[in-house]
Amino acid sequence: MEVKDPMSELLSSLEHIVLTREVIQAAPALKGEVSMPEPKRIREITGMEVDEFALAMGVSVSSVKSWEAKRSKPSRSAQKLMLLIQSNPCLSRELLG
Repeated sequence: MEVKDPMSELLSSLEHIVLTREVIQAAPALKGEVSMPEPKRIREITGMEVDEFALAMGVSVSSVKSWEAKRSKPSRSAQKLMLLIQSNPCLSRELLG
């Protein structure tokens, strides 16, 4: 029996949910691109501090600060996770527990 990493399983499941949702939403247009989530806005919606948001996202505080300052872009996985958090802000608190 293969033992899988729980965080990897979670991210894989979340990615599947987001991809399915994106395909359904983009189906009529097919050529439209999903807009990039705004990390600062999403973090503020959740009421989290930068360090809490970084922990929930599984990244460093400096990564979150860099995203918010638009010096770098989050990875596709991080973008997908942010879209999930945006649609369900309570999810970010669950990721901390």
